[in-house]
Amino acid sequence: MPNPLAALASALRFRAPEIKESRVAPVIALHMQGHAVWTPRDYAALAEEGYRRNAIAYRSVRMIAEAAASLPWLLYDGDRELSEHPLLNLIERPNESQSGADLFESWYSFLQVAGNSYMELVEVDGGPRELYVLRPDRMKAVPGRAGWPEAYEYSVNGRVVTIPCGGRSPVLHMRLFNPLDDYYGQSPLEAAACAIDIHNAAGGWNKSLLDNAARPSGALVYKGGEAG
Repeated sequence: MPNPLAALASALRFRAPEIKESRVAPVIALHMQGHAVWTPRDYAALAEEGYRRNAIAYRSVRMIAEAAASLPWLLYDGDRELSEHPLLNLIERPNESQSGADLFESWYSFLQVAGNSYMELVEVDGGPRELYVLRPDRMKAVPGRAGWPEAYEYSVNGRVVTIPCGGRSPVLHMRLFNPLDDYYGQSPLEAAACAIDIHNAAGGWNKSLLDNAARPSGALVYKGGEAG
């Protein structure tokens, strides 16, 4: 007499799985997206995507730089404030092409965009004559034996100028705190880069939508089999 349990197990073993048809199955597609693409963390990319293309970052840098550059400089000899002095004249007119406000606005703007700002003093006959702000992307620190910078290399138009920074250096380097670098500061735009990228991408997407009058570029219509 055949065993009914064995017969049932054999029937279940070879039974094909049930497949149900769906009207929407033919038009469903799974898109596997890759990783997000972020702006490189270098000066040129941050300046382009942050300062030049993002209105919020641009305005933030401008507000800080303009406010800081507008502060008056005061010079004292002990408790007495000096109204006239060669140093005050130098700050008021640091070079032939810039006023004091222009110079320090550039100084603070570079500090916000790059995390670093460099100012060079030009001396004539042993006395200070002019001040210039140097672009931070053209400056490179040259480490000495002790690990600290012993010079800076300034590159422009294919030429490299070495500026010693030992002792009384003609270059003042201001930098923001960077926990991972001994020579260069961290840009505030680097910390905000992800938010800037998202804001720029959203603006670009919305602009494309407006240019297309919110119409889809096309439609794929497919009629599947009858559902059973």
